[in-house]
Amino acid sequence: MKKRNLGSVLKVSAIGLGCMGMSHAYGGADEADAIRALHHAIEIGVTFFDTAEVYGPFTNEVLVGKGLKPYRDKVTIATKFGFRISDSDGVARQLDGVDSRPENVRAVAEASLKRLGIDVIDLFYQHRVDPNVPIEETVGAMADLVKVGKVRTLGLSEASAATIRRAHAIHPIAAVQSEYSLWTRDPEANVLDTCRDLGIGFVPYSPLGRGMLTGALKLSDLGANDFRRGLPRFQGENFDANAALVAKLGEIAANKGVTAAQLALAWVLAQGDFIVPIPGARKIRHIEDNAAAADIVLSPEERDMLGAIITPEAAAGARYTEAMQAMTNL
Repeated sequence: MKKRNLGSVLKVSAIGLGCMGMSHAYGGADEADAIRALHHAIEIGVTFFDTAEVYGPFTNEVLVGKGLKPYRDKVTIATKFGFRISDSDGVARQLDGVDSRPENVRAVAEASLKRLGIDVIDLFYQHRVDPNVPIEETVGAMADLVKVGKVRTLGLSEASAATIRRAHAIHPIAAVQSEYSLWTRDPEANVLDTCRDLGIGFVPYSPLGRGMLTGALKLSDLGANDFRRGLPRFQGENFDANAALVAKLGEIAANKGVTAAQLALAWVLAQGDFIVPIPGARKIRHIEDNAAAADIVLSPEERDMLGAIITPEAAAGARYTEAMQAMTNL
């Protein structure tokens, strides 16, 4: 697969793999099937894998570490910290706000290294900006982890352009991860330009609109506990309206001889050579389909045409609840 740079240190496959759904949020998969999928991704050229402490919590890092262990020297592993995770009655883990205090940064790094079974984290993201801790303090603690060899490079997620610049002034930021796709364009306001100006890679998560942009998702596919059932775009009439919108993408894709998912990923890739999307997938056929998008070349006219047909304004419903949206662009 073609490679792209994230900052000045990391060179990764042009399309990575978001591993969250293998054990969290979307229903998960059998462990053996998930590991086979991870191995197959590597066999077809995927080298960039994304997880986080909060996925599970904790269980996704264990799965990813176990699956990638035989190929450690061939892959780049990214994980994230930044949520406060507490026990309820000593059993059920729950999210309880954000926590980017330096002591938590260090504690999570140590715990993530153990769960992943690795000696160094290739890319360590702050998952959400903590409004109660200056970004300089957080990045300073992250930079200390680089100095002692426990982390290779640093990243931020869903941060504002101003925060990215402040963070980058303390220690080079290799990548910024935020939601970005045909129907979610928030980073276009100023984050993409900031990354381009500073030489920072940009890593879109949910580049397929959490499955909607594949054109194959049905409301009945979502289990009772599926995370998407709580998002406005996947509820009731909004879901039906968005499915109709995505049908237009499917028609264009069919005329080009590709799938809707491939066309949606090709559009993201066409926005800049510093962009590396990480579509989530649990099944081998979806991983193969997504990876093939790296070879699709869109003309400027095709890129603009797609961007005008599928837009955030045309989508029914917000991408997040108000509470979740309030944690972004800080």
